[in-house]
Amino acid sequence: MKFERTFSNAPWESRIGYCRALRAGDHIYVTGTAPVAEDGSCYAPGDAYAQAKRCIEIIQRALEDLGADLSCVVRTRMFVTDISRWEEYGRAHGEFFADHPPATTMVEVKSLIDPQMLIEIEVDAVCE
Repeated sequence: MKFERTFSNAPWESRIGYCRALRAGDHIYVTGTAPVAEDGSCYAPGDAYAQAKRCIEIIQRALEDLGADLSCVVRTRMFVTDISRWEEYGRAHGEFFADHPPATTMVEVKSLIDPQMLIEIEVDAVCE
């Protein structure tokens, strides 16, 4: 089976040894994607909606790099540091996935790699 990988140049990819997304045949696995700004800092500290939106934009680029798009997404997993803000995260998720809703999970976690990050999103996709 052929494997294709794409990278977003997040500061942790090379240090930890992972890629943003990996395509294996018709399946694409997008690693946990945090709200990283272009300069490597946390994007929109304190803004749950903006951070969720940023995560999905990074995911969208990774899918496009591998010949897919958001309509191929079959599952999302949202790891959030404050579940009481579920509507803010959910609003961003809904804006991107309203026309092709995937199975999804939202789970509260103690913290993420940067304490200013409120959400990290992981995606599985199936496409031709």
